[in-house]
Amino acid sequence: MAPSKNKFSPKASLPFKTDNKERRKALHVKQKKARDSIKRDERFRRRREEDKNPSLRQKRLKQNVPHTLDNKRVWDEVDGEDESGLGVSVDVEQVKRRRLDASPLIAESKHNSRSTRASGEDGEQDDLDSMLGSSSEDEAEDQPTEIANGAPSPAPRGSSPSGSTTSTKLDLNPEALAARFPTLFAAGPLPMPKVLITTSLNSTLHHEGELLTALFPNSNYVPRSSHRYGHKFSVREISSFASNRDYTALMILKEDQKKPTGLSVVHLPHGPTFHFSLTNWVDGKKLPGHGNPTNHYPELILNNFRTPLGLLTAHLFRSLFPPQPDLQGRQVVTLHNQRDYIFLRRHRYVFRDKRPTEKSVVGPDGQLVKGVEEIRTGLQELGPRFTMKLRRVDKSIGRAGSNGEVEWEWKGRAEKQRTKFQL
Repeated sequence: MAPSKNKFSPKASLPFKTDNKERRKALHVKQKKARDSIKRDERFRRRREEDKNPSLRQKRLKQNVPHTLDNKRVWDEVDGEDESGLGVSVDVEQVKRRRLDASPLIAESKHNSRSTRASGEDGEQDDLDSMLGSSSEDEAEDQPTEIANGAPSPAPRGSSPSGSTTSTKLDLNPEALAARFPTLFAAGPLPMPKVLITTSLNSTLHHEGELLTALFPNSNYVPRSSHRYGHKFSVREISSFASNRDYTALMILKEDQKKPTGLSVVHLPHGPTFHFSLTNWVDGKKLPGHGNPTNHYPELILNNFRTPLGLLTAHLFRSLFPPQPDLQGRQVVTLHNQRDYIFLRRHRYVFRDKRPTEKSVVGPDGQLVKGVEEIRTGLQELGPRFTMKLRRVDKSIGRAGSNGEVEWEWKGRAEKQRTKFQL
C-alpha cells in the first residue's frame, strides 16, 4: 500500500504519474492547489464552529501549545547549601515556595484554612504559600461615590490582570547573595544613579558613547586616549576617580573593527564587575518609524531573570536607572532575557481608542480584560537597540586573576545542553 503522502487528492485532475515532464509539473501544481483548498475549507469550517461555541477555541488553544526550548527548560537538582550559587540553574521562586510548603507552621496554617472553608466559616484567609505578597491591598471598597457637582463617578475599572509570567520578582533576595553583594541587595531605597561612561583606549565609538548617555539617566561620557604624552589610566584608577566624585557605576564600551562588541559595568565603589558581549547594535535613527527620546526618567521592565545569577544581573540593571520614573514622559526601557541573551529596547507608549478593525486587549488567561475593551496601546521605538550576553562576573574591580576573584565565568561547552540556561 502506498504511503499517505503519495495519495492524490480527489480534486486533482490526474490521479497517476506520467512520464511527461510538463504533465507532471501541471499535476503537481493542481495537487498543491487542491491541498491548499482543503486546508482553507477546514480552517473556515473550524472558525464557524468556534464562533458558535467559544469553548472549542479555548480547548484547541490549550492543546496546541508549541514545544520550544523554553518549555523544555531543565533545572539543576542541588541541596539546600548550593541553591544560591551563581553556577547553578535553579528557579529561586520555586525553591522558596518549596521551603514555605515544607515548613510545619505553614503546613498547619494551610490545613486550618482548608478546615475553615469546609465548615463554611467566612474569615480572612492569608495566602501563606504565595511569593507574590499579600492581597490585602486589593480588598479596598469599590463603592461608587458622588462627585461634588452631583454627577455620579465613573464605573470602577476591573482589577488588573495577573503579572506577566516572564516578569522578574526583585523582592526575591537570597540571603547568600545578599551577604556576598550587599550593595546590590540593599534593603533600603536605592540611591540616585550616577554613571560614568567611557571606552577602551584609542576607541572610535564616540557616537555610541553619547547614545548611551541618552539611554542611562544622569550619565557622563569621557573618551579615553593613549596618546604618547597622555597618561593611560587603568580601570582601577578610573574607578577610584569616579568613586571619589559620587559616581555609582562605571561603563566601558569596547570595540572591534569600529563596531561595539563588549560592555563592562563596574558597580562602585568596590565592585562587582560584569562583562557582557554586545551584538546587533542599531542606532535609533536607523529604525523605521523611530521617535526622538526626551530627558524624562524611563520606566524599567526586567523580564525572565529567574536564577541566582539572573537575579544578580537584574539588580545590577536596576541600580543603573532612577527608582522613580517620570510617567509623563511615557518612556520605558525593557531588558528581556531569553535563552541567556539580554535584549535591550526603549519605547514610548501612548493609550488611544481602539479602531473598529482591532481586537480588544486579552489577558494572560486568554480572556478579555474588563474595563479596557475600547483602549489600545501604541508603541514607538526610540533606540538604540542591542543584544547582550553575560560572559564573566568579577567580585572586585578590573580583571580578576591578579588581585580579584572570579565569581562566575561563561565556558565554551556551557551550552552543550540546549535546554539548560544560566539566567
